Amino acid sequence: MMFFLDTGNTKEIKEAASWGVLDGITTNPSLVAKEGRSFKDLLKEICTIVDGPISAEVVSIEADAMVKEGKDLAQIHKNIVVKVPLIPEGLKACKALAAQGIRVNVTLCFSPTQAMLAAKAGAWCVSPFIGRLDDISENGMELIRDIVTIYRNYQYKTKVLVASVRNPMHVVEAAKIGGDICTMPFTVFKQLVQHPLTDLGLKKFLADWEKQNVPKG
Repeated sequence: MMFFLDTGNTKEIKEAASWGVLDGITTNPSLVAKEGRSFKDLLKEICTIVDGPISAEVVSIEADAMVKEGKDLAQIHKNIVVKVPLIPEGLKACKALAAQGIRVNVTLCFSPTQAMLAAKAGAWCVSPFIGRLDDISENGMELIRDIVTIYRNYQYKTKVLVASVRNPMHVVEAAKIGGDICTMPFTVFKQLVQHPLTDLGLKKFLADWEKQNVPKG
């Protein structure tokens, strides 16, 4: 499974990248707005930190405008993946951009039928939002299971990017099902490495080492 960070904060990105396990980045207009910077300048900097797919979302809602915006974003760096919403105009834009060799992330997916349409339109990846489904008492992980099964049945090449991840168990469950990518906020990313027994074990090892190496008077 590939691990992406869902953020526009370069400090978080640099820290996660320093671990040697970060595969890519997803952004959206809300995350970028928090940073108060030029979108293109921010993307350029992110691309110097992470050598992997960097999803950059369009803000247009008509296909022709999405295509124009997507082509401009794709010219920023070879790693840019253009992000479009899962609406009819987004599917049109996905088809057109994919035909030009531009990778597309079709986002805001909430049903298996939407995921099938994204794959048929040539999406590089589709982003089902599991946390938002859980919020309205639907089973977000069941959606991932359905999409993975359908894509395997028909050998769709579109990757399943599990989004709206709220906790480490979302990551574990998605990995067990066979999701290709998990994108998550930095708070969840940090939780992946944390375990109280690791902390206790390290504390004990260091305490024993100090005892062993105490200078004798």
